[in-house]
Amino acid sequence: QVQLVESGGGLVQAGGSLRLSCLASGKIAGNNNMAWYRQAPGRQRELVASITNFGMQEYADVVKGRFTVSRDNSKNAMFLQMTGLKPEDTATYYCKMTNWGVAGKIYWGQGTQVTVSS
Repeated sequence: QVQLVESGGGLVQAGGSLRLSCLASGKIAGNNNMAWYRQAPGRQRELVASITNFGMQEYADVVKGRFTVSRDNSKNAMFLQMTGLKPEDTATYYCKMTNWGVAGKIYWGQGTQVTVSS
């Protein structure tokens, strides 16, 4: 079992910055992929950024150049540095881990709210 806890959300003005954190605990496989998703009211959950266990990153087009995903495996942590925030970024942000073994298991955090005012 893996537990994921997000933190760092809050209320910021457009153009501001936030740094989200996801701390993982439990039976974490050495081979795992992590990702940030977000979901706004009335919208489906969408992939924001992903990162492999060795640091390879991918981003949704709408956040490229503004968001940076990173991880610290010694702390079982993943981060999302968000700059140039826009009101359209307002959403609940969720941490996801694909924990590989014989078959990968998927884990989700409870989310952290990001609100960007215009």
